[in-house]
Order: sequence, then structure tokens, then C-alpha cells
Amino acid sequence: MDIERARYNMIESQIRTWEVLDQQVLDVLSEVKREQFVPEKYRTLAFVDMEIPLGSGEMMLSPKLEARMLQELTLKDSHRVLEIGTGSGYMTALLARMAGHVYSVELRQDFSAAAAARLASRGVQNVTLEVGDAAQGWARHAPYDAIVLTGSVPLLPRQYLAQLKVGGRVLAVVGDPPVMTARLSTCLAEAAYNETGLFETCIAPLRNVLQPERFVF
Repeated sequence: MDIERARYNMIESQIRTWEVLDQQVLDVLSEVKREQFVPEKYRTLAFVDMEIPLGSGEMMLSPKLEARMLQELTLKDSHRVLEIGTGSGYMTALLARMAGHVYSVELRQDFSAAAAARLASRGVQNVTLEVGDAAQGWARHAPYDAIVLTGSVPLLPRQYLAQLKVGGRVLAVVGDPPVMTARLSTCLAEAAYNETGLFETCIAPLRNVLQPERFVF
């Protein structure tokens, strides 16, 4: 397989056509080698428009969704970012190329250790990887300029909003399958937020997130 041709085709046929046109984002997608973060047995699928299994029911997001999330966050090199769900470490690496520092929290110790090794071997230094349950936020390094959840939630826990700086944003996929909505919540002032629905999608749920009460008829 011609890796660079496959990467080019991924960007041109999948990512650009999904309204990702920010040149900085496209450049980062070219520079951070996605195939190096994909499990070996799925490496030939690294540039395919699909989620890739990471093991234990966890999935690597599709390339176009990773790209769209990165674009919607509008990161600057001074920003402090919280990532919920380190996974393979690929999204972490993308975020680190565009932000000042990334704090990434992973529930599974083995995933975090593997991601740490991948990031270190590629010289990514502006990241802090931690193991823990961040389904209700991660106040340790708050406030943040941006928070991104790599798993879906039925409702966005308010703790994430409370951990934003004024002007900060939370990007999360919210709802129940089969249709969910990517939502961007922005802190306008203390305890004042604006929420925008961006696009419909469907991804695996974040582990241990609180479920809303359901009406039973």
C-alpha cells in the first residue's frame, strides 16, 4: 500500500468533503501519522472511513470525525485542553500539535501506557496522561480552554462546563443511538453557557457516565 497516497486520499475524499477546510487542521492530519496509532492487525484500514477496534469494546474514531472535532475546537498554541478518553493516543497527538498542553485521562491503565509509549517515541512532550474515571469531569488541572469527549454521553454532565475558562468550549457527542448530535458548549461568562448543535453522528458511549432517569409507561 502506498501510505502517503492513502493519506492524501483520506484527506481529500473523506475529510474535505465533510466540511473540514481549515488548512492548519489539514496540515496536522498530514503530519501526524495515523497508521502509527492503529493496532497492527488493522493498519491497512488506518485511512478507511470507519471506526477501528482498539480492544475491550473500545473504538478509534473515524478520520473525518477526528478532523471535524479538531476544527470545531479552534485551538491556539496557548490553550490548555482536556481530553476524556486517550484511546490509542492519536487524537491526543493531534490536539498536542495545535494546543499548548493536553491533559488526557483514560480509564484503562493498559491503553494509557500504550498511548504514552507511542507519543514519547514520536517526541510529543506537551501532554500529561493520567489514569482515572473522568466521566464526571477532571477538576485536577481546571480551568480548561477546551474539553473534548471521545465517547458519547446521553446528557452532558454539568461538571465539564464548570471546569471551563470563560471563552472555553466543550465538544461532546450527546444523545442515544442510533442518532446523536455533536454539540459545542461555550462558556460566555461565569455560569453562562451557549450550546450549538453541529452535526449528527453516532459513537460508542463513554464508560461510567451517569444515565438520565427514563420514563416507563
